[in-house]
Amino acid sequence: MWYNLVVKKAKTQTKTLPIKTKYGIFQCSFEIEPDMGGYMVQANDVQEAISWGKNLSEAKKMIAEAIEGAIEANAIAEAEKLGIVHIYKTRPFALT
Repeated sequence: MWYNLVVKKAKTQTKTLPIKTKYGIFQCSFEIEPDMGGYMVQANDVQEAISWGKNLSEAKKMIAEAIEGAIEANAIAEAEKLGIVHIYKTRPFALT
């Protein structure tokens, strides 16, 4: 038998706050996470920056680190494309 399942999405509160990083100030959206508790947060202008914190203060710290990491990773990737840096992959050491 086929059943129609209706799932009501819980109303979530979203706050947009400015987060200061060493690369500038970024607007971030904070949303209360109903399942795990705490806050899910993403940077509106940095697509790769998504994080979570058990409270608003921790979520702010975590998203600042995520923004800085995403910007640095993008800069390194672009420098590698331009031939400015070379990233060498090494093999792991074997334990004897």
